[in-house]
Order: sequence, then C-alpha cells, then structure tokens
Amino acid sequence: MDPQKNKPTSRFRKHLIIIYAALIAVALLTLLTNVFGDTDRTFAPAIVWLMALLILIIAVIAILTRAFKIQHVLEENNAKLEELAELLKKNHAVMTNINQNTRLGESVKQVVFRDAHTQVLKEIVFDKLQQKDFDATYEIIDEIAHNTTYKELAKQLRDDAERYRHATDAERINQVVAHIEKLLEDHQWAKASMQIEKLIKAQPQSEKALMLRQKLLDKKQERKRILLTAWDDAVKRQDTERSLEVLRELDLYLTPNEGLALQEAAKDVFMNKLHNLGVQFSLAVSDKEWAKAYRTGRQIINDFPNSKMAQEIRERMDVLTEKIRQSAN
Repeated sequence: MDPQKNKPTSRFRKHLIIIYAALIAVALLTLLTNVFGDTDRTFAPAIVWLMALLILIIAVIAILTRAFKIQHVLEENNAKLEELAELLKKNHAVMTNINQNTRLGESVKQVVFRDAHTQVLKEIVFDKLQQKDFDATYEIIDEIAHNTTYKELAKQLRDDAERYRHATDAERINQVVAHIEKLLEDHQWAKASMQIEKLIKAQPQSEKALMLRQKLLDKKQERKRILLTAWDDAVKRQDTERSLEVLRELDLYLTPNEGLALQEAAKDVFMNKLHNLGVQFSLAVSDKEWAKAYRTGRQIINDFPNSKMAQEIRERMDVLTEKIRQSAN
C-alpha cells in the first residue's frame, strides 16, 4: 500500500497514544499528589486511590486495544477499496480501448464491466468466509444487495455463505477446492496459487490441499502445450492475427531459452502485422477516412512503439486529429 495513503491511520494511532499517555500522566500526578502529599491521610485511602489508578490504566489499555483493532479493520477495508479501485481503473482502460477500436454496443460494454465487478465481489466475499469473519461477510453481501444490478449475485453469495458457515471442516475444504479448480479452469494461476497456499496453511494435513500444488503445475503445463500447438498451427496457416493473439498469452509460460527459440518466428509475425497495419493506414489516408486512419495509427503506436513507422505516425497524429475535427463540421 502507498505510504502516503497510510498517513491518516498512522496519525490516528499516534494521536490515540498521545491522548491516552497524557491522561495516564495526569491521573498519576493527581493521584500520587493526593495519596502522598497529605501526611494526615491513612494508609487505607492510599490503597483505594492506587486501586482506582490501576483500574483506570486497565480501562485505558482496553480502550486503546479496541481502537487499534478498529483501525486495523479500517486499513483492511481501505486495502480492499484500493484493489477494487485498481480493477476499476483497469476496466476503464479496457473500455477506452474498446471505444477506440470497436463499435460494440452499450449493452456489451455493460456486460464487460459487470462480469469484472462480479468476479471481484465474489473474491472478496470468499476471502472473508475463509477467515471465518461471518459478520463482515454478511455486511458486504448486504451492501452488494443494495445495488439492483447485483440482486441475484447477492442472493447467490448469501446462499454460498450459509452453506460454508454451516458446513463441516471436510465440506469447507471441498468448497475451497472447488473454488480453486474453477480458478485453474479459468487459467487464473496467481489467484489459484494464493488460495492453495492459504488452504494448505489452514489444513496442513489435508491430502486434497497438498495435491493442488501439483495440479496447478500440471494445468499450467497443459495450457502451455495447447498454446504451443495453436501457435504452430497459426504460423503454418500464416494467420497473423491468431499468431499474435496466441503469442501474447504464450509469453507468460515461456522460459528464456524457449523465448529465444521462438524469437525468429515471432519477429516474422510481428513484421507481417506491422506491414498490414501500415497498408491499412496508408489506404485510409488516401481515401480520406481520417477516423479509421487515426484508429489504425493509434494501434501501430501502441503495438509497435519503437518502430520507425510508429515514430512517423506519432508526428502526424495532430494533423489527423485536426482532419477529423474539420470533417465533423
């Protein structure tokens, strides 16, 4: 988390410590002055005052402990909100790209956003369930239910939470395993790995949990083989678009040596793609289709930022923008 974002909670903690330290100091000075400053007092009142002081200190420590727990919860919630904000930022970038390069309808865009949000909300609720923080789980579900778009999701999450809450340990393990297997099917390796390690930490004797580590490795290797086959097939058919699509995902699985082995073939694919985009850009400019030329030029700049073609187009983007503005008038 960004240290700058931690400043309010850090100041909150410091202020609490200062306030309670000051209260204790004042109480000590007052009580000790009353107890030992008056020589006419008997020993019994002194004991009473000291007991009162001890009770006060215990009460202050209890309040301070509770305040720190509240602060910890706030920090956790802030972290979750930051994760959600980061996802929303990524979704916004995706949707901006869709707006620039496609003509999808508003309903399709809404589905993209809703699916992404749904996945995040499911992960947050499931994480709370695994922590057995059922109060927080139901609070989150109640908040989700306030949005009419997610009424059905809230009902599903509540049913899942009830099943998890009343399940036996073995049933809970099965539910977590099913969740992990779904992540594996969706190729969400990082999330799956994190959930596997959590499960093993919680259930170190569970054979099912320990076997999931190997299953993760096997699934990744299986996906890698599928992608390599798809890459080889696309290159043989000279399908540039499919080759690039496969290569972008395949790059996540390759070792440095494997990457070098594919480098020459990949170079040819990229050159073909750049050549095709360059032809499309030139034709759009020749036909005075300024919006199409702008979109194609932007794609060249984004996909091949270090190419000479991208540098030349980058210098002409202002001209294209002006052409689009003039044609709209």
